[in-house]
Amino acid sequence: MDFHFTPQQEAFRQEIRSWLQKELTPEMRQQYAAAGGEGFSREFSRKLGQKGWIGLAWPREYGGQALGYIERTIYLEEMLLAAAPIAYHHFADRQMGPSIMLFGTEEQKREFLPRIVRGECGFCIGYSEPGAGSDLASLQTRAVQDGDDYVINGTKIWTSYAHLQDYIWLAVRTNPDAPKHRGISVFIVDLKTPGITIRPIINMAGVHSFNQVFFDNVRVPKTAMVGEKDRGWYVVASNLDFERSGIERIAQYRPLWEQVLEFARLTTRGGKPLTSDPRIRNRLAELEVEYQVGRWLSYYTAWLQSKGVVPNKEASMIKVFGADWTQRMLQTAMEVLGLYGQLTQDSKWAPLAGRVQRAWLASFSASIAGGTNEVQRNIIALRGLGLPRG
Repeated sequence: MDFHFTPQQEAFRQEIRSWLQKELTPEMRQQYAAAGGEGFSREFSRKLGQKGWIGLAWPREYGGQALGYIERTIYLEEMLLAAAPIAYHHFADRQMGPSIMLFGTEEQKREFLPRIVRGECGFCIGYSEPGAGSDLASLQTRAVQDGDDYVINGTKIWTSYAHLQDYIWLAVRTNPDAPKHRGISVFIVDLKTPGITIRPIINMAGVHSFNQVFFDNVRVPKTAMVGEKDRGWYVVASNLDFERSGIERIAQYRPLWEQVLEFARLTTRGGKPLTSDPRIRNRLAELEVEYQVGRWLSYYTAWLQSKGVVPNKEASMIKVFGADWTQRMLQTAMEVLGLYGQLTQDSKWAPLAGRVQRAWLASFSASIAGGTNEVQRNIIALRGLGLPRG
């Protein structure tokens, strides 16, 4: 197994790093944060679109660069390591665009794909409901056909960035009499459509990224449906594979992890560095090894995609591994920081400006968001190991 990148790929990585060093100055980071919230900037997304770095692996006929999935993974890893504000276009680049290519009409491809690659079109995901979490197929939001339109009623929850995005990728029930995995359809809905109400959900870290979205007689044209009527479960399943297969599950906390490692090296207790404690040193080493395993698992999945293989069990493996690593790492980080680690970012005594405490609180959802770890393990067992259903 060759774990080396090609000279062209290494040059591409360095090009991205050099550009980010110039673009993401401390002043620009403050400006982006003030304009759109943590990790969100329409302006930054447009700049990436101008660079041609959105839709890197897409075919040229759809506005992409026709580069490989390895190159796209390199791009995404560098964005995450730099904590770049890519949330506006990221869902569209990662999963909505590829899903439109697979299932969308020619009209939908012409309307959305060029805008996505220019960084001018953002999506949120309307899957989860208050009564349909892990069992997504039990969703109850309804879409009833009325002439050339569908009228949508219901609610979605845990909808990331709905308050900032342009469209929602919405799974609804179009046939209530069909078995629950059937009778589902997917729509692209403009979030400015009358009848949509977005209410914030503040997580226990004090961050507003989640929302609950209500649909009250929301009328959308039938041309907004993606794929076949009542066969949207296949669209959803494919879309989730795109979501779970990326390197973001493991790389998004890498910058914070490196700060924790530096803190452990420089901080003393009882006159000795924290890293002189074999328990701490061994735990940090284990987590670093696990991080590298997760990183290469992500690149392995990208390699499979470059060979035309659609990752399914591999996507679930990355999702479980990344969520588990995130939670273990942040629990260890809290223990390394000691009682001071509980202080929030508002306290001048908070180590690392309270970032660990905030991330630790947010990490509890890592094993739930994007599909629970329990569901992912079932996918690995059934589709990966070929085990019988219990």
